[in-house]
Amino acid sequence: MIRAATPEDATGIQALWNLAIRDTLITFNSVEKTQDEVRRAIDTHDAFLVAEEGGAILGYAAFGPFRAGVGYTPTKEHSIMLDPAARGRGIGRALMLRLEEAARAQRVHSLIAGVSGSNPGAEDFHVALGFARVAVVPEVGFKFDRWHDLVLMQKFL
Repeated sequence: MIRAATPEDATGIQALWNLAIRDTLITFNSVEKTQDEVRRAIDTHDAFLVAEEGGAILGYAAFGPFRAGVGYTPTKEHSIMLDPAARGRGIGRALMLRLEEAARAQRVHSLIAGVSGSNPGAEDFHVALGFARVAVVPEVGFKFDRWHDLVLMQKFL
């Protein structure tokens, strides 16, 4: 089931987020999230959805401002994270389709994805959803003792 996240989901979201922080190049962040930070993220994003099955959080997707300034308001940046065991089951796609519905309802013009160049599966995932690669920013992320590119992708809604 996909639904809006609540503060009670912070523990499950935190577990997924921190797994990605600790063990992957999905994010360049290397500082784990606290439950309070996750709760603030739920509260401050324009939309924050979770995929839940049997009481367990299998993934989340959210969007918020792309950049500061009123001229950027119609463009949002999103993030998506799945439990590794949930991948390949269509959950990520379902989350993104619901997130796009929420964005359209808020009159969002385009969604931006910032994808690690060291995570080609994420780029393939976004292409399959209609996102296009619009830029590569070389060596802006540093994690696990090496530099990583940031791939910017965009989808017009």
